Amino acid sequence: MNWDAGIMVPLGSFLMVIIIVATVNFRRMRERELQAHQDLRMREMEHERRLKELEIERLKLEVEKNKIASAS
Repeated sequence: MNWDAGIMVPLGSFLMVIIIVATVNFRRMRERELQAHQDLRMREMEHERRLKELEIERLKLEVEKNKIASAS
């Protein structure tokens, strides 16, 4: 095969464009994936905080209930 500059330059340019576009797309995908993981972690932390608040409320109500029952 004769690979002269008439074929190599356009082919090389085409491959370079494909590699650049692929790199940009992979980077965007990775950023979106990281953002999704971060959002999920924030939701998990918020959920845990709410559960702790509910547990505290439940314990407060239980203490009040015990006070009323012992006062009777």
